[in-house]
Amino acid sequence: MLKRRIYLEKIREFYDSNLIKILVGIRRCGKSIILEQIAQELRERGIEEDHIIYVNFEFIEFENLIDYKELNKYIKEKIKDDKLYYLFFDEIQNVNNFEKVINSLRASQNVSIFITGSNSRLLSEELSTVLSGRYVSFKINPLSYKEVLQLLGKNESTNEIFEDYMKWGSLPNRFEFKKEDAIKNYLYGVFDSIILRDVVERLKIRDTSLFNLILQYIVDTIGREFSAENIMNFLRNEGREVSTLTIYSYLEALCKALLIRKIYRYDVHGKAVLKTLNKYYVTDLGIAQIKNSSNEIDKSYAIENIVCNELIIKGYDVFTGKTKKGEIDFVATKPNKKIYIQVAFSIPNEDTKNREFGAYNNIKDNYPKYVITLDKLSYEYNGIKHVNLIDFLLDENF
Repeated sequence: MLKRRIYLEKIREFYDSNLIKILVGIRRCGKSIILEQIAQELRERGIEEDHIIYVNFEFIEFENLIDYKELNKYIKEKIKDDKLYYLFFDEIQNVNNFEKVINSLRASQNVSIFITGSNSRLLSEELSTVLSGRYVSFKINPLSYKEVLQLLGKNESTNEIFEDYMKWGSLPNRFEFKKEDAIKNYLYGVFDSIILRDVVERLKIRDTSLFNLILQYIVDTIGREFSAENIMNFLRNEGREVSTLTIYSYLEALCKALLIRKIYRYDVHGKAVLKTLNKYYVTDLGIAQIKNSSNEIDKSYAIENIVCNELIIKGYDVFTGKTKKGEIDFVATKPNKKIYIQVAFSIPNEDTKNREFGAYNNIKDNYPKYVITLDKLSYEYNGIKHVNLIDFLLDENF
Protein backbone atom coordinates (compact mmCIF):
# COMPACT_ATOMS: atom_id res chain seq x y z
CA MET A 1 0.00 0.00 0.00
CA LEU A 2 1.39 3.39 -1.02
CA LYS A 3 1.81 5.65 1.99
CA ARG A 4 0.41 9.11 1.22
CA ARG A 5 3.23 10.78 3.09
CA ILE A 6 2.62 14.31 1.75
CA TYR A 7 -0.81 14.34 3.43
CA LEU A 8 0.04 12.34 6.55
CA GLU A 9 2.79 14.82 7.39
CA LYS A 10 0.29 17.69 7.24
CA ILE A 11 -2.41 15.91 9.24
CA ARG A 12 -0.20 14.24 11.86
CA GLU A 13 0.17 17.24 14.15
CA PHE A 14 -3.63 17.38 14.47
CA TYR A 15 -4.14 13.71 15.47
CA ASP A 16 -4.96 14.58 19.08
CA SER A 17 -6.55 17.97 18.41
CA ASN A 18 -10.23 18.58 19.08
CA LEU A 19 -10.43 20.39 15.75
CA ILE A 20 -12.43 18.38 13.21
CA LYS A 21 -10.11 17.06 10.51
CA ILE A 22 -11.80 17.25 7.08
CA LEU A 23 -10.33 15.40 4.09
CA VAL A 24 -12.05 16.34 0.84
CA GLY A 25 -11.34 15.19 -2.70
CA ILE A 26 -12.78 13.67 -5.84
CA ARG A 27 -14.15 10.12 -5.52
CA ARG A 28 -11.52 7.38 -5.58
CA CYS A 29 -8.57 9.75 -5.08
CA GLY A 30 -7.42 7.82 -1.99
CA LYS A 31 -9.10 9.52 0.98
CA SER A 32 -10.16 6.21 2.57
CA ILE A 33 -6.61 4.88 2.33
CA ILE A 34 -5.32 7.97 4.14
CA LEU A 35 -7.87 7.44 6.93
CA GLU A 36 -6.76 3.82 7.25
CA GLN A 37 -3.11 4.91 7.37
CA ILE A 38 -3.90 7.44 10.11
CA ALA A 39 -5.69 4.73 12.10
CA GLN A 40 -2.70 2.41 11.64
CA GLU A 41 -0.28 5.08 12.86
CA LEU A 42 -2.46 5.48 15.96
CA ARG A 43 -2.30 1.71 16.59
CA GLU A 44 1.49 1.86 16.25
CA ARG A 45 1.44 4.59 18.91
CA GLY A 46 -0.28 2.18 21.26
CA ILE A 47 -3.89 3.38 20.97
CA GLU A 48 -6.29 0.56 21.90
CA GLU A 49 -8.45 -0.82 19.10
CA ASP A 50 -11.69 -0.03 20.93
CA HIS A 51 -10.68 3.65 21.00
CA ILE A 52 -10.49 3.76 17.20
CA ILE A 53 -14.02 3.85 15.74
CA TYR A 54 -14.24 3.66 11.95
CA VAL A 55 -17.47 4.10 9.97
CA ASN A 56 -17.55 3.99 6.15
CA PHE A 57 -20.96 5.18 4.98
CA GLU A 58 -20.57 3.41 1.64
CA PHE A 59 -20.67 0.02 3.44
CA ILE A 60 -24.10 -1.54 3.76
CA GLU A 61 -23.51 -2.57 7.37
CA PHE A 62 -23.59 1.12 8.33
CA GLU A 63 -26.65 1.94 6.25
CA ASN A 64 -28.87 2.59 9.28
CA LEU A 65 -26.38 5.22 10.53
CA ILE A 66 -27.27 7.56 7.67
CA ASP A 67 -29.87 8.85 10.14
CA TYR A 68 -27.80 11.31 12.16
CA LYS A 69 -29.59 10.46 15.41
CA GLU A 70 -28.77 6.78 14.96
CA LEU A 71 -25.16 7.69 14.23
CA ASN A 72 -24.94 9.78 17.38
CA LYS A 73 -26.44 6.97 19.45
CA TYR A 74 -24.06 4.38 17.91
CA ILE A 75 -20.96 6.41 18.75
CA LYS A 76 -22.11 7.41 22.24
CA GLU A 77 -22.63 3.75 23.10
CA LYS A 78 -19.03 2.97 22.13
CA ILE A 79 -17.50 5.70 24.30
CA LYS A 80 -16.95 3.97 27.65
CA ASP A 81 -14.32 6.06 29.44
CA ASP A 82 -12.62 9.45 29.54
CA LYS A 83 -9.66 8.49 27.34
CA LEU A 84 -9.40 10.04 23.89
CA TYR A 85 -11.41 8.28 21.19
CA TYR A 86 -10.52 8.61 17.52
CA LEU A 87 -13.57 8.75 15.25
CA PHE A 88 -13.29 8.16 11.50
CA PHE A 89 -16.28 8.94 9.26
CA ASP A 90 -15.69 8.09 5.61
CA GLU A 91 -17.92 9.75 2.96
CA ILE A 92 -19.93 11.53 5.64
CA GLN A 93 -21.85 13.65 3.12
CA ASN A 94 -24.16 10.60 2.83
CA VAL A 95 -25.52 11.47 6.29
CA ASN A 96 -28.26 14.10 6.35
CA ASN A 97 -27.56 16.78 8.95
CA PHE A 98 -24.14 15.29 9.66
CA GLU A 99 -23.05 18.68 11.01
CA LYS A 100 -25.35 18.24 14.00
CA VAL A 101 -23.88 14.92 15.07
CA ILE A 102 -20.31 16.13 14.50
CA ASN A 103 -20.93 19.16 16.72
CA SER A 104 -22.62 17.00 19.35
CA LEU A 105 -19.78 14.49 19.47
CA ARG A 106 -17.14 17.17 19.54
CA ALA A 107 -18.83 18.69 22.59
CA SER A 108 -18.05 15.50 24.53
CA GLN A 109 -14.42 16.74 24.71
CA ASN A 110 -12.73 13.29 24.54
CA VAL A 111 -12.92 12.65 20.81
CA SER A 112 -10.68 13.41 17.83
CA ILE A 113 -12.79 13.42 14.68
CA PHE A 114 -11.68 12.72 11.11
CA ILE A 115 -14.15 12.98 8.23
CA THR A 116 -13.91 12.59 4.46
CA GLY A 117 -16.20 13.59 1.64
CA SER A 118 -16.36 13.74 -2.14
CA ASN A 119 -18.26 16.97 -2.38
CA SER A 120 -17.05 20.51 -1.80
CA ARG A 121 -20.02 21.12 0.49
CA LEU A 122 -17.51 20.04 3.13
CA LEU A 123 -15.67 23.29 2.41
CA SER A 124 -18.73 25.48 2.00
CA GLU A 125 -19.69 28.63 3.86
CA GLU A 126 -22.64 26.69 5.24
CA LEU A 127 -20.36 24.22 6.97
CA SER A 128 -18.07 27.00 8.16
CA THR A 129 -21.05 28.64 9.84
CA VAL A 130 -22.21 25.45 11.56
CA LEU A 131 -18.76 24.38 12.78
CA SER A 132 -17.72 27.97 13.57
CA GLY A 133 -14.04 27.59 12.76
CA ARG A 134 -13.67 24.37 14.75
CA TYR A 135 -12.15 22.43 11.86
CA VAL A 136 -9.08 22.17 9.68
CA SER A 137 -9.40 20.98 6.08
CA PHE A 138 -7.06 19.08 3.77
CA LYS A 139 -7.60 18.86 0.02
CA ILE A 140 -6.71 15.36 -1.16
CA ASN A 141 -5.68 14.97 -4.79
CA PRO A 142 -5.16 12.01 -7.10
CA LEU A 143 -1.60 10.69 -7.00
CA SER A 144 1.24 13.05 -7.80
CA TYR A 145 3.67 11.84 -10.46
CA LYS A 146 6.21 11.06 -7.77
CA GLU A 147 3.61 8.92 -5.98
CA VAL A 148 2.83 7.16 -9.28
CA LEU A 149 6.48 6.12 -9.59
CA GLN A 150 6.46 4.91 -5.98
CA LEU A 151 3.25 2.94 -6.57
CA LEU A 152 4.79 1.29 -9.64
CA GLY A 153 8.03 0.55 -7.77
CA LYS A 154 10.11 2.66 -10.17
CA ASN A 155 13.16 4.66 -9.18
CA GLU A 156 13.04 6.98 -12.17
CA SER A 157 10.67 8.28 -14.80
CA THR A 158 10.34 6.81 -18.30
CA ASN A 159 8.59 8.18 -21.37
CA GLU A 160 6.14 5.28 -21.26
CA ILE A 161 5.12 5.93 -17.64
CA PHE A 162 4.75 9.68 -18.18
CA GLU A 163 2.71 9.26 -21.37
CA ASP A 164 0.42 6.86 -19.51
CA TYR A 165 0.09 9.32 -16.59
CA MET A 166 -0.63 12.22 -18.95
CA LYS A 167 -3.32 10.26 -20.80
CA TRP A 168 -5.06 8.24 -18.08
CA GLY A 169 -4.49 10.38 -15.00
CA SER A 170 -3.62 9.16 -11.53
CA LEU A 171 -6.64 7.88 -9.64
CA PRO A 172 -4.93 5.16 -7.57
CA ASN A 173 -7.10 2.15 -8.45
CA ARG A 174 -6.82 2.64 -12.19
CA PHE A 175 -3.23 1.34 -11.97
CA GLU A 176 -4.65 -2.11 -11.21
CA PHE A 177 -5.53 -2.34 -14.91
CA LYS A 178 -3.12 -2.62 -17.83
CA LYS A 179 -5.34 -2.70 -20.91
CA GLU A 180 -6.85 0.57 -22.13
CA ASP A 181 -10.37 -0.85 -22.34
CA ALA A 182 -10.20 -1.88 -18.68
CA ILE A 183 -8.85 1.54 -17.65
CA LYS A 184 -11.64 3.24 -19.60
CA ASN A 185 -14.30 1.04 -17.98
CA TYR A 186 -12.94 1.84 -14.53
CA LEU A 187 -12.87 5.60 -15.22
CA TYR A 188 -16.40 5.52 -16.64
CA GLY A 189 -17.48 3.78 -13.44
CA VAL A 190 -15.91 6.50 -11.31
CA PHE A 191 -17.47 9.22 -13.43
CA ASP A 192 -20.92 7.60 -13.31
CA SER A 193 -20.71 7.35 -9.52
CA ILE A 194 -19.87 11.06 -9.34
CA ILE A 195 -22.83 11.87 -11.58
CA LEU A 196 -25.23 9.70 -9.60
CA ARG A 197 -24.14 10.49 -6.05
CA ASP A 198 -22.58 13.94 -6.13
CA VAL A 199 -24.62 15.58 -8.87
CA VAL A 200 -28.04 13.97 -9.23
CA GLU A 201 -28.60 13.03 -5.58
CA ARG A 202 -26.68 15.73 -3.72
CA LEU A 203 -26.94 18.72 -6.05
CA LYS A 204 -30.37 17.85 -7.51
CA ILE A 205 -29.23 18.36 -11.11
CA ARG A 206 -31.32 16.10 -13.32
CA ASP A 207 -30.25 17.06 -16.83
CA THR A 208 -27.16 14.87 -16.97
CA SER A 209 -26.86 15.21 -20.75
CA LEU A 210 -26.38 18.97 -20.37
CA PHE A 211 -23.96 18.32 -17.51
CA ASN A 212 -21.95 16.04 -19.82
CA LEU A 213 -21.92 18.58 -22.64
CA ILE A 214 -20.64 21.35 -20.39
CA LEU A 215 -17.93 19.08 -19.00
CA GLN A 216 -16.95 18.12 -22.56
CA TYR A 217 -16.63 21.80 -23.43
CA ILE A 218 -14.41 22.45 -20.40
CA VAL A 219 -12.21 19.46 -21.28
CA ASP A 220 -11.94 20.60 -24.90
CA THR A 221 -10.91 24.12 -23.81
CA ILE A 222 -8.54 23.34 -20.91
CA GLY A 223 -6.34 26.31 -20.11
CA ARG A 224 -8.29 28.82 -22.20
CA GLU A 225 -10.16 31.83 -20.85
CA PHE A 226 -13.76 30.90 -20.16
CA SER A 227 -16.41 32.68 -22.19
CA ALA A 228 -20.13 32.23 -21.54
CA GLU A 229 -20.84 33.33 -25.11
CA ASN A 230 -18.56 30.64 -26.56
CA ILE A 231 -20.10 27.85 -24.50
CA MET A 232 -23.60 29.04 -25.42
CA ASN A 233 -22.62 28.83 -29.11
CA PHE A 234 -21.20 25.35 -28.52
CA LEU A 235 -24.41 24.20 -26.84
CA ARG A 236 -26.51 25.81 -29.57
CA ASN A 237 -24.61 23.76 -32.15
CA GLU A 238 -25.50 20.70 -30.07
CA GLY A 239 -29.17 21.66 -30.22
CA ARG A 240 -29.38 23.04 -26.67
CA GLU A 241 -30.60 26.53 -25.82
CA VAL A 242 -29.78 27.40 -22.22
CA SER A 243 -29.44 30.58 -20.23
CA THR A 244 -26.20 32.00 -18.89
CA LEU A 245 -27.54 31.41 -15.37
CA THR A 246 -28.03 27.70 -16.12
CA ILE A 247 -24.52 27.40 -17.53
CA TYR A 248 -22.97 28.94 -14.44
CA SER A 249 -25.06 26.76 -12.12
CA TYR A 250 -23.82 23.65 -13.94
CA LEU A 251 -20.24 24.88 -13.83
CA GLU A 252 -20.65 25.36 -10.09
CA ALA A 253 -21.96 21.79 -9.89
CA LEU A 254 -18.86 20.53 -11.74
CA CYS A 255 -16.67 22.38 -9.23
CA LYS A 256 -18.68 21.09 -6.25
CA ALA A 257 -18.36 17.54 -7.57
CA LEU A 258 -14.60 18.27 -7.65
CA LEU A 259 -14.30 17.28 -11.31
CA ILE A 260 -12.85 20.66 -12.29
CA ARG A 261 -11.02 23.53 -10.63
CA LYS A 262 -11.78 27.19 -11.25
CA ILE A 263 -8.56 29.20 -11.45
CA TYR A 264 -9.00 32.94 -11.00
CA ARG A 265 -6.94 35.61 -12.75
CA TYR A 266 -4.44 37.69 -10.81
CA ASP A 267 -3.53 41.20 -11.95
CA VAL A 268 0.24 41.16 -11.55
CA HIS A 269 0.56 44.96 -11.60
CA GLY A 270 -2.61 45.79 -9.68
CA LYS A 271 -1.94 42.96 -7.23
CA ALA A 272 -5.61 41.96 -7.14
CA VAL A 273 -7.59 38.80 -7.82
CA LEU A 274 -10.00 39.29 -10.73
CA LYS A 275 -13.38 37.58 -10.98
CA THR A 276 -13.71 37.57 -14.78
CA LEU A 277 -12.17 35.48 -17.57
CA ASN A 278 -11.32 32.57 -15.27
CA LYS A 279 -9.82 29.34 -16.55
CA TYR A 280 -10.84 25.80 -15.70
CA TYR A 281 -8.63 22.76 -15.29
CA VAL A 282 -9.61 19.16 -14.62
CA THR A 283 -8.81 17.44 -11.33
CA ASP A 284 -7.78 14.23 -13.11
CA LEU A 285 -6.72 13.84 -16.73
CA GLY A 286 -8.12 10.30 -16.86
CA ILE A 287 -11.66 11.61 -16.41
CA ALA A 288 -10.88 14.29 -19.02
CA GLN A 289 -9.66 11.61 -21.42
CA ILE A 290 -12.99 9.77 -21.42
CA LYS A 291 -15.01 12.99 -21.72
CA ASN A 292 -13.16 14.86 -24.48
CA SER A 293 -14.55 14.97 -28.01
CA SER A 294 -11.49 13.49 -29.75
CA ASN A 295 -9.23 10.52 -29.15
CA GLU A 296 -6.69 12.46 -27.13
CA ILE A 297 -6.39 15.73 -25.23
CA ASP A 298 -3.97 18.23 -26.74
CA LYS A 299 -0.66 17.46 -25.02
CA SER A 300 0.30 21.11 -24.65
CA TYR A 301 -2.83 21.78 -22.61
CA ALA A 302 -2.45 18.46 -20.80
CA ILE A 303 0.97 19.40 -19.41
CA GLU A 304 -0.37 22.84 -18.44
CA ASN A 305 -3.10 21.03 -16.50
CA ILE A 306 -0.48 18.76 -14.91
CA VAL A 307 1.55 21.78 -13.74
CA CYS A 308 -1.58 23.41 -12.29
CA ASN A 309 -2.49 20.26 -10.33
CA GLU A 310 1.10 19.76 -9.14
CA LEU A 311 1.31 23.33 -7.83
CA ILE A 312 -1.84 22.68 -5.81
CA ILE A 313 -0.37 19.41 -4.49
CA LYS A 314 2.77 21.32 -3.50
CA GLY A 315 0.59 23.62 -1.39
CA TYR A 316 0.36 26.72 -3.60
CA ASP A 317 -2.65 28.93 -4.18
CA VAL A 318 -2.78 29.09 -7.97
CA PHE A 319 -3.93 31.89 -10.29
CA THR A 320 -3.47 32.75 -13.94
CA GLY A 321 -1.55 35.96 -14.42
CA LYS A 322 -2.68 39.14 -16.20
CA THR A 323 0.04 41.58 -17.24
CA LYS A 324 -0.21 44.97 -18.98
CA LYS A 325 0.24 43.46 -22.43
CA GLY A 326 -0.65 39.82 -22.04
CA GLU A 327 -0.73 36.97 -19.59
CA ILE A 328 1.40 34.30 -17.97
CA ASP A 329 0.15 30.82 -17.26
CA PHE A 330 0.41 30.73 -13.47
CA VAL A 331 1.05 32.92 -10.47
CA ALA A 332 1.54 30.59 -7.49
CA THR A 333 1.69 31.80 -3.90
CA LYS A 334 2.43 30.44 -0.44
CA PRO A 335 2.96 32.41 2.76
CA ASN A 336 6.02 34.59 2.10
CA LYS A 337 6.55 33.06 -1.36
CA LYS A 338 5.47 33.84 -4.91
CA ILE A 339 6.57 32.32 -8.22
CA TYR A 340 5.63 32.85 -11.86
CA ILE A 341 5.38 29.96 -14.33
CA GLN A 342 5.06 29.68 -18.10
CA VAL A 343 4.35 26.20 -19.51
CA ALA A 344 5.13 24.94 -23.03
CA PHE A 345 5.43 21.47 -24.50
CA SER A 346 8.89 22.30 -25.84
CA ILE A 347 11.04 25.16 -27.13
CA PRO A 348 12.03 24.04 -30.63
CA ASN A 349 13.19 27.42 -31.98
CA GLU A 350 14.02 31.05 -31.21
CA ASP A 351 10.47 32.27 -31.91
CA THR A 352 9.06 29.93 -29.25
CA LYS A 353 11.81 30.90 -26.82
CA ASN A 354 11.12 34.61 -27.33
CA ARG A 355 7.37 34.08 -26.86
CA GLU A 356 7.61 32.00 -23.67
CA PHE A 357 10.41 33.91 -21.97
CA GLY A 358 9.13 37.22 -23.36
CA ALA A 359 5.88 36.81 -21.42
CA TYR A 360 7.84 38.15 -18.43
CA ASN A 361 9.06 41.34 -20.14
CA ASN A 362 6.52 43.54 -18.35
CA ILE A 363 7.06 42.01 -14.90
CA LYS A 364 9.83 43.92 -13.16
CA ASP A 365 9.66 42.46 -9.64
CA ASN A 366 12.24 40.03 -8.27
CA TYR A 367 10.06 36.97 -7.65
CA PRO A 368 11.37 33.76 -9.27
CA LYS A 369 10.25 33.20 -12.86
CA TYR A 370 10.24 29.84 -14.63
CA VAL A 371 9.51 28.32 -18.00
CA ILE A 372 8.62 24.63 -17.68
CA THR A 373 8.80 22.30 -20.69
CA LEU A 374 9.47 18.64 -21.50
CA ASP A 375 12.84 19.51 -23.01
CA LYS A 376 15.68 17.62 -21.33
CA LEU A 377 18.07 20.55 -21.29
CA SER A 378 17.53 23.13 -18.56
CA TYR A 379 19.14 26.57 -18.64
CA GLU A 380 18.69 30.21 -17.65
CA TYR A 381 17.71 32.93 -20.10
CA ASN A 382 17.58 36.63 -19.12
CA GLY A 383 17.47 35.60 -15.46
CA ILE A 384 14.48 33.31 -16.07
CA LYS A 385 15.00 29.63 -15.25
CA HIS A 386 14.08 26.92 -17.71
CA VAL A 387 13.02 23.73 -15.87
CA ASN A 388 12.31 20.25 -17.19
CA LEU A 389 8.73 19.17 -16.38
CA ILE A 390 9.73 15.82 -14.88
CA ASP A 391 12.30 17.53 -12.65
CA PHE A 392 9.57 19.93 -11.49
CA LEU A 393 7.17 17.08 -10.73
CA LEU A 394 9.74 15.13 -8.71
CA ASP A 395 11.17 18.10 -6.77
CA GLU A 396 9.39 18.24 -3.40
CA ASN A 397 11.18 21.48 -2.53
CA PHE A 398 10.06 23.47 -5.57
